[in-house]
Amino acid sequence: ESILMDQSETGIRTLHRLRALGVRLVLDDFGTGYSSLSYLKHLPLDTIKVDRTFVAGLDQVADRSIVDAVISLAHGLGIGVVAEGIETAWQADRLRELGCDLGQGYLFARPMPADKIAAFLGAATGRAPDLREVS
Repeated sequence: ESILMDQSETGIRTLHRLRALGVRLVLDDFGTGYSSLSYLKHLPLDTIKVDRTFVAGLDQVADRSIVDAVISLAHGLGIGVVAEGIETAWQADRLRELGCDLGQGYLFARPMPADKIAAFLGAATGRAPDLREVS
């Protein structure tokens, strides 16, 4: 997010060229930089990732409100949402209630060497856990 905003016009043009090539675009660490929300309507994003600091604070009204607003805003713009840093079932449940699409974090898997990932995934899709399906 920060890098994109530092190079806003060039960055937006580059993202549109990448999208035209069929590249799916995800904005990482959304909400931690200094971007203007008005840029979101100009970015050809498929997904934004809510930063783990907001997920960790879901038990606080302010952080929960921010996550709720980000999810609503993204969905209103046709953008998917991934929550980072999910460590507990309680967090996954709250995010599901807020309508978050996907999640990643220690609740689902710990970091592992690349050669172990294929075995871990088995027949899975290889994408972040869908919070609408995880219970």
